[in-house]
Amino acid sequence: MSCDFIELANPGVQRLHPYQAGKPIEELQRELGLTHIVKLASNENPMGPSPAVIEACRAELAEIIRYPDSNGFELKAALAAKLNVAPAQLTLGNGSNDLIDLIAKVFLGPDTSGIYSQYGFAIYALAIQACNARGISVPARNWGHDLQAMAAAVEEDTRLIYVANPNNPTGTAVGREELLAFLRQVPASVVVVIDEAYTEYVEDPDFPNAIELLEQFPNLVVFRTFSKAYGLAGLRVGYSVSSPQLADLLNRVRAPFNVSSVALAAAVAALGDDDYLERSRALNREGMQQLIRGCEEQGIPYIPSLGNFLTIEVGPDAGNLYQRLLREGVIVRPLAPYQMPNHLRVSIGLPEENAFFLDALKRVR
Repeated sequence: MSCDFIELANPGVQRLHPYQAGKPIEELQRELGLTHIVKLASNENPMGPSPAVIEACRAELAEIIRYPDSNGFELKAALAAKLNVAPAQLTLGNGSNDLIDLIAKVFLGPDTSGIYSQYGFAIYALAIQACNARGISVPARNWGHDLQAMAAAVEEDTRLIYVANPNNPTGTAVGREELLAFLRQVPASVVVVIDEAYTEYVEDPDFPNAIELLEQFPNLVVFRTFSKAYGLAGLRVGYSVSSPQLADLLNRVRAPFNVSSVALAAAVAALGDDDYLERSRALNREGMQQLIRGCEEQGIPYIPSLGNFLTIEVGPDAGNLYQRLLREGVIVRPLAPYQMPNHLRVSIGLPEENAFFLDALKRVR
């Protein structure tokens, strides 16, 4: 006797489609037998890990028979000192993706709604739907968040708003005054997530540090990650900063030991390596200019970006162009799943990786 388990699932889960991550290098090697592959698909730090991180990971390996510190005392203490917040304001996640799901689990369910932007990070819509809540997608403005429209989209059942600043996959950002005006408009009963996964790369003086706004707006939660500028994507460490009350709620639904002992040690070491962070920023700055120059030379439009990636407009043949780049040994990110079928997102790589991509792009167009 068979059973249709899909019919038994939560209605929100029934309608979900799995998130499609960037193609791994190993998969492309299996498919095409290529020996030289450049992966510029997942906004990873191309510089390699900090030597301090490698040392911290090695030291922690002897203790992997033990469960990690579920409260992450040392990492929270380091973050609290770095950010000038209280440890009680912090929640640790298995990457910031974990926190996106956790806050949806806290505040969303049937007969509630969550708001996100068109062209916003895909996980927001998935997290809302998985809770069987109603997602409200607000049309973008110039590829970025229209915060005025997002505030106006709040309904009686709205409990949560996701804002990525800078946004992935477009690289757009909102300035301080625009963000303040938005936060003043949003009812105090609606929780606002500011996802700052790429904040360490931003050098625009008008870019707001949302953590500095927490005292003024108790309904605000800020997400950050060690996956990008700190180079720990494979270890999965993220964190949120909020009021102690909101942090307490997140910690009620957070899985015990959701961040491994090796990841906790690595994050503490990464946070203390200011030289590595500055070199990551410099590499990204130079790589961004390299890609911009290359696109301009080839007449390819792009969306100005404050992240560690550049989204380029290659026309209605973007899907085929992506496949042709794969055959050249270059993995980028097609954006049709983001309703951007004419665009590809390209992560900033090492100088030689950026050059390899630009040369391949010239050949396949």
